[in-house]
Amino acid sequence: MSKTQAFYQGTKDYIATNDLQNSVNVSMGIGRPLLIKGEPGTGKTMLAISIAEALGKNLMIWNIKSTTKAKDGLYIYDTVQRLYDSQFGDHDVSDIRRYIRLGKLGEAFQADDQVVLLIDEIDKADLEFPNDLLWELDVMSFYIPETGDNIKAKQRPVVIITSNAEKELPDAFLRRCIFHYIEFPDEALMERIIRVHYPDLERKLLDESIKAFYWMRSISGLQKKPSTSELLDWVQALTLGGISPKKIAQELPFLGVLIKKDRDFAAVLQRLHSQGAARKVSGPGLLRNW
Repeated sequence: MSKTQAFYQGTKDYIATNDLQNSVNVSMGIGRPLLIKGEPGTGKTMLAISIAEALGKNLMIWNIKSTTKAKDGLYIYDTVQRLYDSQFGDHDVSDIRRYIRLGKLGEAFQADDQVVLLIDEIDKADLEFPNDLLWELDVMSFYIPETGDNIKAKQRPVVIITSNAEKELPDAFLRRCIFHYIEFPDEALMERIIRVHYPDLERKLLDESIKAFYWMRSISGLQKKPSTSELLDWVQALTLGGISPKKIAQELPFLGVLIKKDRDFAAVLQRLHSQGAARKVSGPGLLRNW
């Protein structure tokens, strides 16, 4: 690794707070994975993309599912293909290396240049998954018993791990990470985020969409509060639909972009009725009054 430390300061498409910038730079400086938590839609995955862009590094993404095993990220031994070749192929199958395929962590280790490795939604895997990665992330190497090969990282990757807090992660794993919780943006920061994506957005439309968005998030009991990414989609829908700021204040167009659960629709209606007469529904949306 180069002795020159590249510092992360966000990108033109991603606004990172000072605390988040510090967490990223500390994790890179001491060679520890950065564990990122926060509400869905707050930009956890986009952070890794932003880091790769800012530092001019390639990005590798390991998407974790409920069935994912730690070994999948190291390597996969394709025994099925080897068996098939032994029965129907016309070449020697004694070279097991032909049937070894590196996983995302293995690929990151073997990259000639330092890469950014995103381990996305680690909490979707079983409870043992994080612990099964402890040794490899510590020593930056792993052993393939089928071939006797030891795969050692050529460059220590920048490791970003995201979690939606669906389940608690083991303490032993947490001790080896730098932790950062992405707080939900306040209205001022949200305005900056929207401006990054829609710099020419009309001022009144911006104000009314933010006002409506935070009004909805204030409703107690929502199963799924609308997220930042959904607000950005909603703003785009409002723009494409030619919705005037005045209409946003009178109705709530395209609410299906923001609210995704039936019970939440009912909660919004109840809140509306408690505040006075409900207003007209517009398109695939719902009414609102604040």
